Amino acid sequence: MNIDSILNKALNFEFLTIEEGVYLFENAPTSELMFVANELRKIQKPDGKVTWIIDRNVNTTNVCIANCKFCNFYRVPGHPESYITSIDEYKRKIDETFRLGGEQLLLQGGHHPDLGLSFYVGLFKELKHLYPNLKLHSLGPPEIAHISKLEKMSHTDVLKALIDAGLDSLPGAGAEILNDRVRRLISKGKCSGREWLDVMRAAHKLNLTTSATMMFGHIETIEERFEHLVWIRQVQSEKPANAKGFLAFIPWPFQDAGTILQRVKGVNNSVTGDEYVRMIAMSRIMLPNIINIQASWLTVGKSVAQICLHSGANDFGSIMIEENVVSVAGAPHRFTSQGIQDAIKEAGFEPQLRTQQYTYRDVPESIEQQVINY
Repeated sequence: MNIDSILNKALNFEFLTIEEGVYLFENAPTSELMFVANELRKIQKPDGKVTWIIDRNVNTTNVCIANCKFCNFYRVPGHPESYITSIDEYKRKIDETFRLGGEQLLLQGGHHPDLGLSFYVGLFKELKHLYPNLKLHSLGPPEIAHISKLEKMSHTDVLKALIDAGLDSLPGAGAEILNDRVRRLISKGKCSGREWLDVMRAAHKLNLTTSATMMFGHIETIEERFEHLVWIRQVQSEKPANAKGFLAFIPWPFQDAGTILQRVKGVNNSVTGDEYVRMIAMSRIMLPNIINIQASWLTVGKSVAQICLHSGANDFGSIMIEENVVSVAGAPHRFTSQGIQDAIKEAGFEPQLRTQQYTYRDVPESIEQQVINY
């Protein structure tokens, strides 16, 4: 293979093979990958803006039977620290989110064995009744698969019921690495990679916008990373013409602090800043049919994330007023709404507040700045 010929294919928005992606990742200089990815970004997002959003990650419950080996958040059923979030708690958190300029909840939780479709339909309806302007970017393919199994219903029928109850978009949570060799070792209780992809196919047929993710840097091979990218690209290519499909792709490195993977298996996060930048660049190169590539400042920090904006990324994601899952595995970074805008400007771009549908919105004049004390 030849680096220049493969990069030329990429610049023409051609789909690269798994083998070509692996070859570039293992052999091309970082500067060349950054250049090509940045050129592709400029073609797809020519306005020089970097988007961001204000929302918070609220957890419905921490009870989970998936037993993921990288998760410090979950508690088994009956654990004294287990909880199901109350409506009063949602109201307090939503009111604060609106004061801080947000309009959306990223609502996720564990695979609770007793919480089926009626629970989520009732919750979504009540939240939308209380807050008609609230957007729900909620659950994810593993949770849809879990509800489908509990109810003995199809993915499509579960999604239809949730959309009718107020679901606005479906996060790409729980993808990790889609190859089932990896999933059997790190997240055996979650849906298979094929089922994750099938849930997204069903969502796209219902014109429900989604995102896709990848958590890498643990036990996967480089080939399995690029297989993951190609499978996501394939699902995006199958979406109906009127559907937006995957609006964004967000890769982040495994956070290891205190996880079973680290304590029992000795698996540590060894992803360097250079490797993360290379993966962001390769995400742009391998996914020409997904417009937005997000840099995970939460896991890699401001400086590396800023370099990613010159390496194919065009989105900084959320300020995350609240985040309880990745943070308890060692992700220490935080941004206020002012801080994220300053970081984008420092990198040479214009910050642009957005919605989950990637439409632009103005920063509210009366916005409060979050006090970060954790």
